[in-house]
Amino acid sequence: QVQLEESGGGLVQAGGSLRLSCEVSGSILNINAITAMAWYRQASGKQRELVAGIYGGRNTIYADSVKGRFTISRDKSKKTNYLQMNSLTPEDTAVYFCKVVLYGVDSWGKGTLVTVSS
Repeated sequence: QVQLEESGGGLVQAGGSLRLSCEVSGSILNINAITAMAWYRQASGKQRELVAGIYGGRNTIYADSVKGRFTISRDKSKKTNYLQMNSLTPEDTAVYFCKVVLYGVDSWGKGTLVTVSS
């Protein structure tokens, strides 16, 4: 079983930055079986949406709304990924969830709240 621990959320003023982290732990026999890691977010009253993802080791994908402002990366251990968020706006306020695809199965974190004040 895989556990995901997210951290780094909080309150920030518009224009500020935050870095979210997602650490994977648990029974992972082959770290390379993690084929994708991604961040989603869900704002109040809205559907969950993909923010950024990294797959195939180094390929990345971003929502249009965050391109040029957010960067997803993965550390050398391959167990932790980061979402660097710059130039934050109130529209980025949401609960951010980490997702990992391991052996083709999605695992989700519990989420971390990001609040951007104007």
